[in-house]
Amino acid sequence: MAEKIELKVMGITYNPVQTGAYALLLREVGGPYRIPIVVGLAEAQAIAMRLENIVPPRPMSHDLMVSMMHAYGISLDEVFIYKFSDGVFMSELKLNDGERQITLDSRTSDAVALALRTGSPIFTTPEIIDKTGILMEAKEADGTPVARQAHKPLEEQPIEVLQRRMAKYVEDEEYERAAEIQKIIKARTQHQGPQSNENGTTKK
Repeated sequence: MAEKIELKVMGITYNPVQTGAYALLLREVGGPYRIPIVVGLAEAQAIAMRLENIVPPRPMSHDLMVSMMHAYGISLDEVFIYKFSDGVFMSELKLNDGERQITLDSRTSDAVALALRTGSPIFTTPEIIDKTGILMEAKEADGTPVARQAHKPLEEQPIEVLQRRMAKYVEDEEYERAAEIQKIIKARTQHQGPQSNENGTTKK
């Protein structure tokens, strides 16, 4: 059985780098790592409502799904974030009806929304933690932790990770740090030069 690391939901924040997007922040249980996941407005609302214990007048989609699961005796044993590829986190729902164990593919945002409503655990792999985790260890003069990517220097980190870090710094009003990352992103983008599209023509 592959090693799994349990995660907990920390909250939802607005992502200033990507218009109309929000960041779902997960933390490693018993560890220093945090994983930010970009989600849309509807998914962010579904997660935030549960975190804030807001009960809508009519059931929303995830509430309805949980009601159907309960009606048919289906439980959600766990959510497993098993892969990260091209900036996308991929997840599975581990379901159980008492006789069968079924695994279904799911968007991570939907999986987390269901896990919050059923009290189910959320897991990921050490590889995903290593690739996308942000290590909370360095501190400012006032003791505030500063997020930094583990293992790799800034210049070697994926663009999407740099963008998430920049968004976090902007949110925390650490504009100098955000500007440093913006310079790295700009330099790497310019270094890549013009790219060709599927028809072979060059993008300006």
